[in-house]
Amino acid sequence: MPGFRTLLYKELLRFWKVSFQTIAAPVLSALLYLLIFSHALESRVQVFPGVAYTSFLIPGLAMMSLLQNAFANSSSSLIQSKVTGNIIFVLLTPLAPIEIFAAYVLAAAVRGVVVALGVLLVTSVFAPVPVQHPLWALAFAVLGGGIVGALGIVAGIWADKFDQLAAFQNFIIVPLTFLAGVFYSVQSLPAFWQHASHLNPFFYMVDGFRYGFFGAADVTPAVSVAVVGGFLIALSALGLWLLQAGYKLRQ
Repeated sequence: MPGFRTLLYKELLRFWKVSFQTIAAPVLSALLYLLIFSHALESRVQVFPGVAYTSFLIPGLAMMSLLQNAFANSSSSLIQSKVTGNIIFVLLTPLAPIEIFAAYVLAAAVRGVVVALGVLLVTSVFAPVPVQHPLWALAFAVLGGGIVGALGIVAGIWADKFDQLAAFQNFIIVPLTFLAGVFYSVQSLPAFWQHASHLNPFFYMVDGFRYGFFGAADVTPAVSVAVVGGFLIALSALGLWLLQAGYKLRQ
């Protein structure tokens, strides 16, 4: 497995060497969201009994940051390699598609989790955030990072240029994360929008992750982990198939 370890190390080093941009900047963005929304809604909204709105908001912001940054890591790495032409140096190695896929997804998940930990660390200064079920929180963080890491591979392979990838992120990833219950409980929505929210896989990641902190959620964590696990399997199969077929990679 030396090839897999080398590719994984390269992907980890890729974001770590510019950590001010890839880690510090997302943490600052999450902090600004917290300051603005908590100031506006702290005295007006209480989602779970005994949980202040600022505390409720923190896990949602952490998961939102995790998802967006994990996607950015794998997708930007692939599109950059395709545009510059150095993707050939990965394809020529004796690495199996599953090793290439695993290296990109694992690096994406690591970046997402590091950003989420940074968000939790910085924002917890402003409100207490209990961790009642740490294993559930960890499970949804890893599964969430894996899903969007795999989705980033699919998007990076599909896109031919940076603006196509930006459109994918701006019109799919960002709306799905913002409408996943980060800033509110879906139970507070009208019936139609509650049903619509349950069609959003990102909702189950945010809701399950938040359950790990407060022991309360809009959906039982077993249902959420089943939905998230199903999406991970489906996206992994699609990503592996694209790598195996060399779609838009061997041109």
